[in-house]
Amino acid sequence: MAGDIVPIELGLTDGNSFTLWAPRWREGDDEWEAFLGLDEDLYVFPGVAELVAFIRSNDDNDLVEHPAWPTVVELQADELVPDDRHTYDLIGVPELAAEDPEPSVIAELEDALEIVRILGEVCELTVITKFFNGNPILGAVTTGTRNFDGREGLDLWVRIGRLIAKHWDDVIDALDEVTSTPAVPADIVAVAEAELEAAVPAEDDEPSDDDIDGESDEDDTDDTDEEDEEDDEDEIDEDDFWANVGIDPIRIVTGDGEYLSLRCYLGDEPVFLGSKGVIYVFAAERGLSRFLANADSHDLARVSTFDDVKVAATDGSLEFDVTDDNIYVLPGLAEDILDGPRRIDGNQLELAVELLTDAADYAGDDAVGEAFASTSPLGWFIDYAINPDPKRLAPSGPFDNEAEQFRALVHDFEDRLSTKG
Repeated sequence: MAGDIVPIELGLTDGNSFTLWAPRWREGDDEWEAFLGLDEDLYVFPGVAELVAFIRSNDDNDLVEHPAWPTVVELQADELVPDDRHTYDLIGVPELAAEDPEPSVIAELEDALEIVRILGEVCELTVITKFFNGNPILGAVTTGTRNFDGREGLDLWVRIGRLIAKHWDDVIDALDEVTSTPAVPADIVAVAEAELEAAVPAEDDEPSDDDIDGESDEDDTDDTDEEDEEDDEDEIDEDDFWANVGIDPIRIVTGDGEYLSLRCYLGDEPVFLGSKGVIYVFAAERGLSRFLANADSHDLARVSTFDDVKVAATDGSLEFDVTDDNIYVLPGLAEDILDGPRRIDGNQLELAVELLTDAADYAGDDAVGEAFASTSPLGWFIDYAINPDPKRLAPSGPFDNEAEQFRALVHDFEDRLSTKG
């Protein structure tokens, strides 16, 4: 996610190490990218628990000024376990490059080379920057499998493998020189380890004698469990006001600020709090509640359950709990597109596409759907970023046109917003 901080795992000389990476983000007119560390040191830890302990006990590092740092400090330990997309076996890169150029191998090599290139730039490691700048054929790995088809393609792959085999020890040595592991409080490590252990799904209990004795007991138990589940679901539904009325609060983050609004679906048709394709947005919950209590000249007024919303807004009981899948962050995505489909956060991009598409459908505008069609360059980029598949041909850069087109679509969307309070 743009402006986010991501836990990553690096396979280095001393074993697997854990740290944090802040992909490129913007502050005003400036762009930044950073890793967890201080000055010239890159901080790595032997386990997630040690990483968590450092985050919770240290405020003297290069990421504390990042806008997402306060959020990271509050995360549970299991939320800082790197996913497969952010696990890089750097020691194994020469062996990987010596394998046949299968799609999965090329994709894994691309990810490893990319994170090392970024480490070299951020940590100002001359050995690494010279390795990449002086060997432009490494860029062939970033365009998928097509560069390695046929005899010439296989020859190119072999040349890349030999190049990596010759210089990779120097690359790893450069990384080893800047890595360090600060001491962390043992008591906080113990707490983090307990959180990690608690987050591991418990194994299914062994069947008891009662379960084995007869089918009738098992059937009765199953029926009881199903009834309990139904009761639980009914209880959850009763407590979920927005689920009952079929309308969702949404939060939209634009370059100008954060706004609240409402959206629902009538069949497949998206309907926003707005009128004639214009979406009404509010900077504060109070302003939105006041509008809902007093205004009827908007498209949500024709939804049968809107009267319930109006009553709750009038008596002061209305709360706007926005779920994660209804939070749309638009700034920075156009810039992230320039870095290619493997660098961008697919989840955030998918949410943005959903919002832009819904808003265009609401306004009766077909241009967005055409721009996002899989047959267009931007649509192809988006489809690959959201549904990465090493067996598919990856879009090849530069992505200036795609980024500019997406930026224009975001601008058009923002023009559809009308701030009411």
